[in-house]
This record gives sequence, structure tokens and C-alpha cells, in this order.
Amino acid sequence: MKTTPEQARTAARLLVEAGALQFNDEVPFTYTSGLRGPVYVDCRRLIAFPAIRGALMDMMVEQLKDEPFDVIAGGETAGIPFAAFVAERMNLPMAYIRKKPKGHGRGARIEGIVNPGDRVLLVEDMATDGGSKVSFVEAVREAEGVCNHSAVPFFYGSFPGADERLAEHGITLHRLCTWADVLALCEDEKRLSPERIASIRAFLDNPDGWRAERGFA
Repeated sequence: MKTTPEQARTAARLLVEAGALQFNDEVPFTYTSGLRGPVYVDCRRLIAFPAIRGALMDMMVEQLKDEPFDVIAGGETAGIPFAAFVAERMNLPMAYIRKKPKGHGRGARIEGIVNPGDRVLLVEDMATDGGSKVSFVEAVREAEGVCNHSAVPFFYGSFPGADERLAEHGITLHRLCTWADVLALCEDEKRLSPERIASIRAFLDNPDGWRAERGFA
């Protein structure tokens, strides 16, 4: 079940109101890569707003209601609280997946219980190019679980080939909204100036070109 345009707009509004999506093309953000850009996504903020996170998780569960799952798994670390919210609503067991095996004890990547054949939903806070999703899904499959679905509140939707990359690994990504939904909302409701929206769209279409034009390359 896909998110309707109305649901996507509602999700976009909730993310903006929680401050999870921030914009500043005059003093760009510096990313962990050292590169700079006019947008910053921090979906971790959502856990601080009970009503907003609740509405978003209700929408996610509604979107997934026709898919049968046995376990809800969160990706370390940002996906863990969202997996807990979804698992609680679906009354299903929860697990979480480490980025790397821990260096002691069982050396496990999965905490919790995933039995062979269990149908696992991977929940994360957001998705960019899909790379981390593939790694987490592979960990479930190595444990003989079945993991063909991932769900996030927010998907960038601006990384070429992200959906195709996931599809190559047999993964369907469920998302509530994308940058296209957010910018359409901000444009229609005049939350941002036309100039700032144009700048953000230029960045999302061509990040390297945007940085070079402004001397941030």
C-alpha cells in the first residue's frame, strides 16, 4: 500500500514542524563528509515529539498493514526507536541490527531473536542512497531470516538509482514522504521564499554544481 499524496503532504508538514528538516543556503550545513549543503535532515528529533511521532508511526503501520511480518528490526542506532514504535503498534517482536558485529561475547550483529524463515521488516529513520539498508538486510539474511521490506518516515528521493539499487537486492522501500513532497508543501504554504526553494532544488539536482557555483567545492 503506497502513501497517498495527501498522506505524503501530512508527513512532510509533521517533519517540518518538528524541525527534522532544516534549510539554510546562506550559511550551509557541513556534513560528516566535510562537504556543505543547504539542507540538513535529522529525523532523530522526531522522538522528542510524542504527537508527531505517533501520527507518523500510525501512517507507517497503515501503509504496511497488508504485508505479513514476524519481527520488526531497527538499524543501529537511529532506527531503533522507530522500530520499537512500529513493533508496539503491530504487537510483534522487535530486534535491532548492529552496523558491525560487536567485538566480544557472541560477536552478533542482531540483538533480539530472528529465527530461520522469520519475515523481518527493517525500520530506519530515513533513507538516502539505500546503502545502509542493504547492509542491514544482508545481516538478517545471513541469519536465515527473510527481509524484503524496509520502511522509513523520510526518503531523500534525490539520489539517482537508489530505488533501483534496493530492487537489485530484492528490497522494497516504503516511505512516507520525500524532498519533493517537502518542497511542494513549503512552496504552496509559503514557508520558504521562492529563491530559497530554487536554491534547494538546484542542490538536490546537482550537489557538486551547487557547491562549485558558491565556492564550496
